[in-house]
Amino acid sequence: MTPKNAIVTASYAPDFERCAILCETIDRHVTGHSCHYLLVDTVDAPLFRRLEGPGRRVITETELLPAWLRRMPTALSPGGRRVWVSPFTLPLHGWHVQQIKRIAVAALLDDDGLLFCDSDTAFVRDYDLSDMWVGDRVRLFRREHGARETPVADHMRWVEHAGRTLGIAEADRNDHDYVSQFVTWRRRTVLDMCDHIERLHGRHWVSVLGRSRKFSECMIYGAYVDCILGGAGHVVADRPYGAVRWFDPAPTDAELDAMIAGLEPYQVGIGVQAFVDMEPERFRAAVLGRRARAA
Repeated sequence: MTPKNAIVTASYAPDFERCAILCETIDRHVTGHSCHYLLVDTVDAPLFRRLEGPGRRVITETELLPAWLRRMPTALSPGGRRVWVSPFTLPLHGWHVQQIKRIAVAALLDDDGLLFCDSDTAFVRDYDLSDMWVGDRVRLFRREHGARETPVADHMRWVEHAGRTLGIAEADRNDHDYVSQFVTWRRRTVLDMCDHIERLHGRHWVSVLGRSRKFSECMIYGAYVDCILGGAGHVVADRPYGAVRWFDPAPTDAELDAMIAGLEPYQVGIGVQAFVDMEPERFRAAVLGRRARAA
């Protein structure tokens, strides 16, 4: 039977313009999916519903988060930041909650494969989600020893958190990097991972993750597949689907064009991290206004 696939993007109001660009590029270039789901905070839902259509649906936090994890009123939040509090976790910021939502959405859907792409990415080449499957196995992005080699110190903390969360002995943990702005997961594996965490700790998986603010959903999923399942149901892919500019300074127009022109044959998109100071319209011009350069 042909697998059924979905695209999932977690976003929030400050990234709306960039998310709208992503949606345009998905509509232009991407096939092989049942729906594109936008995971947003309830307060942002009216804004993001502008992007809904026959193949796109907004899902809010009320459908995804346990009732005991609630957003603090803005007036009470330090600096007006979005903070979620509960009796069972540390106070969590928006980035943490986006990660939790990406795991939680698996329980709402009936798709077999999930492609997660951040709202600061865009597709510049045609892509069919059937490519995420190799027979009955899903591609799992993994950079060998990448967590130890990255200049971002948090990667090794994420490795440690994943090991504790999944009950992996320190000697059996790996130092691979599973983080990318385009990642593919098997929905059934996500559900099994959550069940594994709850059996191991005797409490809800969200409360286990939220005991720390140093975690990565990609690292937890990758460690579960490799260290608990022994890779079952997946095939390792060390080639990322896109090229990403992670840090300042913002790329010039010429550098954006070069990112697109320099994509490898297997790459289908680019990304510029949302916190990089770049006008969304410049990104739009590169990925949509100059389509011929991405061919």
